[in-house]
Amino acid sequence: MQNLVSGLGKLALRSSGIASQSFVSLTSLNGRLPSSCRAMSSEINYEDIRADKKMYNHHFHAERVKTRVPRRNPLGENTPFAKGVVLRTLVKKPKKPNSANRKCVLVRLSNGKEMTAYVPGEGHNLQEHNVVLVCVGNLRDVPGVKLKCIRGAYDLGHPVKK
Repeated sequence: MQNLVSGLGKLALRSSGIASQSFVSLTSLNGRLPSSCRAMSSEINYEDIRADKKMYNHHFHAERVKTRVPRRNPLGENTPFAKGVVLRTLVKKPKKPNSANRKCVLVRLSNGKEMTAYVPGEGHNLQEHNVVLVCVGNLRDVPGVKLKCIRGAYDLGHPVKK
């Protein structure tokens, strides 16, 4: 009971603007509120205090639920494919444990962006001004390459069988 009264007194002191540091302790008053706080104690809504306690407990003891961040499409939302013009052919090196030469092209897409796209398969005949169709596909071991060219569409031929 004494703790409840001291808690109410502190709440009343805070809301009335009296500094709680200047007040030594409400328990030293033998469980009685000072006269300036008695009027305010009748105005305290105990339902709000319970609701605050519930929120506090929920915040600190509730199970954490991870929200999934949607993956960003480099072509734009709801755009699975894009047509583009080859600006330059590139040879990129993969990240550390892998070693190879990944054949890539710098493409100006129909939406105006310039991006690097990977050309899958062995050998290609792409040059500057060729038209390619690209789709979203991350090349994991080469940083910055988030698109793949589609073989057999526009100027990029089908892969040659051996």
